[in-house]
Amino acid sequence: MFDNFFNFFKDKNEPLLLYALLCFTGGFICLLLSKYSDIQVSGVSAWSKPFKFFISIGVFAFTMALYLVYLDNQRQVTFYSRSFIVFLSIELLMIIVQSARGRKSHYNIDTPLDRIIFALMGLSITAILIHTLFITCLFFIQQQFSVGDEIILAIKLSLIIMVIFMLEGYIMVNISKHTIGAEDFTKGIPALNWSKNYGDLRVAHFFGMHALQIIPFLTFVLANTKRDVYVISVLYFVFVTFTFVQAWQGKPLIQ
Repeated sequence: MFDNFFNFFKDKNEPLLLYALLCFTGGFICLLLSKYSDIQVSGVSAWSKPFKFFISIGVFAFTMALYLVYLDNQRQVTFYSRSFIVFLSIELLMIIVQSARGRKSHYNIDTPLDRIIFALMGLSITAILIHTLFITCLFFIQQQFSVGDEIILAIKLSLIIMVIFMLEGYIMVNISKHTIGAEDFTKGIPALNWSKNYGDLRVAHFFGMHALQIIPFLTFVLANTKRDVYVISVLYFVFVTFTFVQAWQGKPLIQ
């Protein structure tokens, strides 16, 4: 059983797989800190945010490690893997620094140091967004793949949706918050802390980003033709767009 498990990963992108493991380990450490540390930001453990980012980036790295093996241009894949690790490590490091200081990491421009940290976060995310868009183009340019057409189409469409809702992050930066109808840090649902009573732009951002996992999974389970993949992808895009519009109107995900 263990041989089959490790054989599945042996031809995948090793740097990103190891980075994913590192992120999951970091997430576990932050989870422990959230239980035993007294540091809080706006009434919530300061370590809850780095926990979520470690897990999210870990899932992102793991998923890309599985998908990137299908590209013929492995030179660009190697470059992207290094870029991914460097820029998202900067993002994580800045969030950790702010958590340790008991400060907000996002939309925080209260002091010169806070402004520098937030700017570094923005630059790192912009860099990886641009590079991910380039990788998306490579998937569309390449003509032949070593996996079924349905799965490749699902990867392509999920990458497009993910990039679109990565861009949504700039809306939150522009308005310096993620809650619509109130200030941030209103009462939220467990774990994710999405607002219970107001619109929260993080909902669409979350589901849009995780199109990268959900659409290929639904394709694997449900799709028999490329038409099925298009239907799944369009319905998912409509759902995520609905959560964005709903949040923009100041309405919570569950009313």
